[in-house]
Amino acid sequence: MNLYRTAAVVTFFNAAEHCLGFLYRIILSRTLGAEGLGVYQAAYSVFAVFLTVSSSGLPVTLSRILSKHRARGHRLKEQSASTAAILLSLCFSVPMTVLLFLFRDPFTGVFADPRCADVFYILLVGLSCTSVYSVLRGVFWGNKRFFAYSFVELVEEMLRIGVGIALLLLLPAANGITLTAVAVLVSYVFSFAIAAVYFFVRGGKLRSPRGELKPLLFSSLPVTAMRTSSSLLSSLISVLFPFMLRAAGYSSAAAMREYGIVYGMVMPVMAVPCAFIGSIALVLVPELSEQFYRGNKEQVSALVGRALRATLLISGALLPFYLVCGGDVGIMLYSNATSGALISQCAFQLLPMSLTMITTSILNSLGCEKKTLAIFLAGSAGMLLSVLVLPRFLGSGALIVGMIGDACITAFLSLLLLRKKTGRLAMGSFCARLACAVLPAAALGYAVRSGLVLVLSYLPALAVTMLVILATELVLLSLLRLVDVRALFARFLRKKRKKSLATP
Repeated sequence: MNLYRTAAVVTFFNAAEHCLGFLYRIILSRTLGAEGLGVYQAAYSVFAVFLTVSSSGLPVTLSRILSKHRARGHRLKEQSASTAAILLSLCFSVPMTVLLFLFRDPFTGVFADPRCADVFYILLVGLSCTSVYSVLRGVFWGNKRFFAYSFVELVEEMLRIGVGIALLLLLPAANGITLTAVAVLVSYVFSFAIAAVYFFVRGGKLRSPRGELKPLLFSSLPVTAMRTSSSLLSSLISVLFPFMLRAAGYSSAAAMREYGIVYGMVMPVMAVPCAFIGSIALVLVPELSEQFYRGNKEQVSALVGRALRATLLISGALLPFYLVCGGDVGIMLYSNATSGALISQCAFQLLPMSLTMITTSILNSLGCEKKTLAIFLAGSAGMLLSVLVLPRFLGSGALIVGMIGDACITAFLSLLLLRKKTGRLAMGSFCARLACAVLPAAALGYAVRSGLVLVLSYLPALAVTMLVILATELVLLSLLRLVDVRALFARFLRKKRKKSLATP
């Protein structure tokens, strides 16, 4: 398997999905407003807790177990493990849904805004469907069916957006927040149906889960606990952060608006690198697990090094664009100057956030689920402390500081554990050369933008600035031997020449 070629295919689907989701987020921000977006986000963050409990640890653990059985030639155990994962997700999601509907009135008190409860219970209807869907994608992942894994996810996003826009256009007088939740529910049901059909068409079978339930459950518990804690933290922040802002003198609407700006506008932009890094992690995990269980230590170390370098290169190359153009991007996308300022301010978060994402995936594939849980909890403690203490001094900036601190703590501890697990991580020279390419590009971008805004209008100045940053980075990355730009162009020209010769 060619790691980079496969990652490129997955990245194409991820990029398409993120672009569509990003455009939809812009539509929602303009349709619902920052306050409405905050209400939807707060309800979804609580729903995400129950979705996480019912299935989140299963796909990654199932992927690792399938890789282990494949490395040892145990085909029947692969089918038993898949069945066990589906059964476990249903055992959690179905009773949870029933209980939450039975105790709807007392549970509604969890939400600071009563509108959040209506959105939550619409999403809750699809909990079992999307839980099993997540497990089925874990089966595709573990069997290295990356096209199916990515394609079904893209279809889910397209359904969510298509249905959401159709409902907003056809029912303009209805509650837009409710319609958005209905669109999500529809996408859950249809994506589950598509994944189930594909599973059986491609020879998937349900077999007795005997012997696989217990190891799968206990292996997935640390990952589930980590992701459940993450969802609980997001839910807690969705309630606690507006409360702390109100205690600092903000009105209820203003507090919810600030929360909506950070989570509904800033974080989607900050998550752009995840489309690329997630692709690397997606392709890497089954291969890394398989090599690990075969005892190929040199191959494991080589794969880890390639993944870390690719992650740093992606996040580092994007850093100048966030620093220089973040403010303009916030205004262009959301017509919100505050979101743009925050994007620029937390640009350096890209590096630790990206490293956290890739190192956590690597460590989980090596069987370090319990240790990654402890690392996550350490970072979350810093995040929670920031939300509790800093809003009176920094306002919405307290949430940004907390996110940066969380990412830095988690990335640092994960890298220490990864070095202990795989050996010395020789990244010093690579990081130094990357800094020598990225920082001058950012400095030149600032200078160019400062001059252009005096003579050009908003959009031309932004476009020229981004082109200058891109050209500068390509030159410096090539000179410092981080990217072979000449080889990339030569390969492109060869493909173009072959295509022209093949055309009659």
